[in-house]
Amino acid sequence: MIGAILLQVLRFALLLLLQVMILDHLDVANGYMVPYLYVLFLLMLPFELPEWITLILGASTGLVMDLFSSTPGMHMSACVVMTYGRIHLLRLLAPREGYEFGMRPTIPSMGMAWFFTYAGVLILLHHLWLFHVELLRLDRSLGTILRAILSAAFTLALALLAQFLTARPSRDRV
Repeated sequence: MIGAILLQVLRFALLLLLQVMILDHLDVANGYMVPYLYVLFLLMLPFELPEWITLILGASTGLVMDLFSSTPGMHMSACVVMTYGRIHLLRLLAPREGYEFGMRPTIPSMGMAWFFTYAGVLILLHHLWLFHVELLRLDRSLGTILRAILSAAFTLALALLAQFLTARPSRDRV
């Protein structure tokens, strides 16, 4: 139990440092592709985590990101929307027999198609919300949607890469 919590704290710290120190300073495609890999922390939360804790962790993660990027409330609201969507998406994608206790949402434990759907939908939801809140204008919605889709694709590619580099079948249970 303590080991699982320490692993989550370490994952949070590493992803946040990677985001703040490196990914926030990337300029890919003139700012149209902005990777927000810190959301991988929320995607990797255990299935059996109570919903209210998931929402609090989403709000806390977004708040910490807002503090580092001087965007009051934008990341926090996007992370809460994403974790709320996660709760419902996990119900939709649940296997017939349900999720096993201790299983995590990783490629080795759930499969590539499942993880791609799960992460893709939630990352796109996060990015659509974040970029629309950032702009707060409807006259540029098409450009905002394009930016969200491109950024979500970039973030999803990085999340898949991170899965392939770190996930091992022996570690998919915490």
